[in-house]
Amino acid sequence: MLDGYHLLTLTHRHTPLETIGKMVVQDHASPVLQHLKDRFEWEEMMYLATCNRVAFLFYQHGRVSDSIAQEVVRMVRPELSFDEQEAISTQMRLLHGAEAIQHWLEVAASMDSLVIGEREIIRQLREQYERSRDAGLTGDHLRLLMRFTIETAKEIYSQTGIGEKAVSVVALAFQEMLASIPDRNSRIVMIGAGQTNTLFAKFLMKYGYQNVMVFNRSFENARTLADTLQGRALPLDALEHYTEGFDCLVVCTGATEPVVTPEIYRHLLQGEQGLKTVVDLSVPNNVDKRILPAFSLRFIEIEGLKQIANEHMAYRENERKKAESIIAERLFAYREQWHDRQVERSMAHIPAEVRAIKERALNQVYGKEFAALDPQAQALVMEMMAYMEKKCTAIPIKEVKKLVKSRTSTLKS
Repeated sequence: MLDGYHLLTLTHRHTPLETIGKMVVQDHASPVLQHLKDRFEWEEMMYLATCNRVAFLFYQHGRVSDSIAQEVVRMVRPELSFDEQEAISTQMRLLHGAEAIQHWLEVAASMDSLVIGEREIIRQLREQYERSRDAGLTGDHLRLLMRFTIETAKEIYSQTGIGEKAVSVVALAFQEMLASIPDRNSRIVMIGAGQTNTLFAKFLMKYGYQNVMVFNRSFENARTLADTLQGRALPLDALEHYTEGFDCLVVCTGATEPVVTPEIYRHLLQGEQGLKTVVDLSVPNNVDKRILPAFSLRFIEIEGLKQIANEHMAYRENERKKAESIIAERLFAYREQWHDRQVERSMAHIPAEVRAIKERALNQVYGKEFAALDPQAQALVMEMMAYMEKKCTAIPIKEVKKLVKSRTSTLKS
């Protein structure tokens, strides 16, 4: 069956992200990973590291040691103290067989992520599998599972709404802004160049907004962010002298007091009277709320987006139940695929042996008789022999697969 598959994992559900970072191996070609494979006599292995998990997926016949977590931690992080190593190992989960595969499918469908339905995990899985493969760590068992995993994840995303309805505040804020100012030539003024505004800038870039001005206390950071958008940059103290107007103001800095005061906002307007959009992603607000009743604007802030994010997350949680049903069905399908593949591998020698019999018959046993035939008769014999070769190769494989499927159907019922 599937008992050879095992998964040793450390996730955000059982340990802080800082602890997960201690188990990250930077290079898939690292001697550490090859040493793990050799030390525990794993036939194959794949290493996965994301922002919220580290996982060692491996294939091994026979019993897996109960102390595998402690040994892996010691080999990956030998410089840590014994107490630190023990603390990490006790937070790792070891899953076997169908349970390991089920969890792996849940990871691919982003059912076990910090943000349920985040599609980025599919790309990460595919890329890190390829790195493990290129490092010579994987083989046929993991190749088959990864192909099935990607297919399953795509099916879940297409048949459920687990990846619908944005749940990140930055994504929701951008969607709200997009509804207000769809024109890609709109003037965007960004105040702040930290992580939040950098994420917001990725949406601006994706949707083609390029008329962007970035202000930041550190001019170098402002210029770095502006360059990604093919925009321009100025230091924060130049804000009160800016005279080019704006259609949307995006604000997020580390300041604890309003950066955009009524006076600065009035100056930024440059006398324009139309409806403006202001996105304040700061906590606390960097936009003075005395501006709201005094000017014509649409105000988007984190507090107003939290409720939407919670509603969307509840929706994704409900879709997660549908995904669980799909995975339960797909597990039986994988059992069939895996058994079919084992049949193919165990009978891989048959085509060569049948071909050898055909060649011996033509060249040795009936060599003289065949040589005495005219070209037309020889061509007919060759065609008949090719047909027999194909059928003699297919029949035993087909019959064994029937037996395997019959057994699998019995187990399923």
